Amino acid sequence: MAVRRAKDFLLGADRERVGEDTLGLLDDEVQRLAAAYPREPLSAIWDDLLETQEQVFRLLEGGRVRPSQLRDLNVKGAVLSFMVAKGFNDMEVPHQALTMTRVAAACARDAEHAGLIAATEGLKSLITYWADKPTDAYHYASQGAAVAEHQRGTVGLWLLGLQARAAAVLGDEETVRTANQQAADRRERVVPDDLDALGGLFTYAPEKQLYYTVEAEALLGRGGAQLVQQAEQAVQGFSDPTAPNWAFGDLAGSQCDLALVRLYGGDLDGAAAAIRPVLDLPASHRNSGIIMSAMRVRHALTGGPAREAVIARDLRAEIEAFPTSRPALPHR
Repeated sequence: MAVRRAKDFLLGADRERVGEDTLGLLDDEVQRLAAAYPREPLSAIWDDLLETQEQVFRLLEGGRVRPSQLRDLNVKGAVLSFMVAKGFNDMEVPHQALTMTRVAAACARDAEHAGLIAATEGLKSLITYWADKPTDAYHYASQGAAVAEHQRGTVGLWLLGLQARAAAVLGDEETVRTANQQAADRRERVVPDDLDALGGLFTYAPEKQLYYTVEAEALLGRGGAQLVQQAEQAVQGFSDPTAPNWAFGDLAGSQCDLALVRLYGGDLDGAAAAIRPVLDLPASHRNSGIIMSAMRVRHALTGGPAREAVIARDLRAEIEAFPTSRPALPHR
């Protein structure tokens, strides 16, 4: 309470104009929240995220901002609104998520920040991908990829990965291969930018790129020893929770993808072992993307010669019950 009161005092102290201490305080909060988002359950940061976004908006609307500060505050508004939009998506409210993404895009345009403008198109793609609208997801990813074509950071690679995943759902194998190859080629020429410096949701690490590559192949129904090996590497890439690019959602997604490719290769026991850590996640971590990924495994268990096996029936039942209790998610 004392820290919150001190922050309120500092944010209100500059009655005539916004001071550098105020901007520094907001910088610290944005950095903290960006780093925490992939690592902590949404319920742990949601209130702080909404409060910090409100503080930035209040400053932008208050008329006390110097022209030299305006771009910086709009960047902060875009970053915070991006995370709030992702939060709504994690709570399975895609309409609100898309609305907040448009707020993030407006701030990014006011800041004239091409990387953030591209990132908001990527977020629209992500939201529509999980809402089972792959045509929309591909459209938004393509728009963002065009904006990010000359960006040297990793946002352009993320958009190519989003393109590949959406194309895979649409059954477009050629686009999957082309997009993933372009992303692999561009990885060698990456120069980290200010978004990469934020980390968290705003950087597309090599571990995440491998996870997306495997997922696109899994969505095409691929199996085989080489893909299983890649899927195992993707899981291994998120095995250390102290690593800077660790994210519980990416770990769970890569574990579900490993289960899928093992299933497609006929390894039912291996698939069950791969998804076990996902099914053991606490309720606070069961966001929309993780649930959708688990449900893909359940769907795959309904086909093939193993569908009547006892382990397959038990696993289907357990996955079906997986999303039913999530009391720790923030209230909508």
